[in-house]
Amino acid sequence: MCSLTASVDITTDVDSLRSEIRDKSVRVIDVRRENDYKQDHIPNAVNLPLAHLLSDDSPERVLKIVNSLGIDDETSVVVYDDTFGALASRVAWTLEYLGHSDVTLLETTFSNWKSIGLESDSAIPEIQKKQHSMKLRSDILATSDYLETAKTRDDVILIDNRERLNFLEQHIPGAISLPYRTLATSDKILRSKEDMKRLLDNRGVAGDSEIITYCGSVGTLSGLAYYALKSVGLPNAKLYVRSFKEWKNLAKPTEKQEDASYWDLSAE
Repeated sequence: MCSLTASVDITTDVDSLRSEIRDKSVRVIDVRRENDYKQDHIPNAVNLPLAHLLSDDSPERVLKIVNSLGIDDETSVVVYDDTFGALASRVAWTLEYLGHSDVTLLETTFSNWKSIGLESDSAIPEIQKKQHSMKLRSDILATSDYLETAKTRDDVILIDNRERLNFLEQHIPGAISLPYRTLATSDKILRSKEDMKRLLDNRGVAGDSEIITYCGSVGTLSGLAYYALKSVGLPNAKLYVRSFKEWKNLAKPTEKQEDASYWDLSAE
């Protein structure tokens, strides 16, 4: 069963964000493509397309980007996307890795924000550059070398967040399957805390273990899973950022699920 620690705020609800925007007490980051952002976005949001970040996500460059977005160590940050929270999660995790502690995900997507009639505009806010420190959180990052050793330990759970069929075809030895599609609801990027706890309990994800998530290539789907773990108070989580693509490119061992039953194709 999941051993829960103190609850951690992973998402920000729409009413709270609207209030923070009015109070000018938050930096909102839109991680969609620039053209989509320019058409319309949440008021006062700044744009950081995920592709721009990932073109070089070295800490030194990320620090420059963060400074240019007017974010210092004390800035409250909320990140959103239009892709069920996966892209926003990867950006939020990157800020965490840099050492920024006050970052959350908007509880819903931009499309849903608009569908329930909330305000948007196309104005580009003026940004005053700030200075952020760099205190890298190595405790939330898993490299291929680290994973190769860690996955053999009894106190480590390795989670594959790709589609179930991809997992059945090939995965890192010892991994369990938790498809990213199981993490959300129809209108929220993450299930409720109790519902998420039930899902993780059913997968045998225990709170006293170190949990490493990975997906296909750049850590987006597994980034969402990283925050799903945190949402139920499981803090000992790491993201294998380079994920299965790097693992295969390095010719590290993989395994296939033999004799998969019909149940193996189901989400639950």
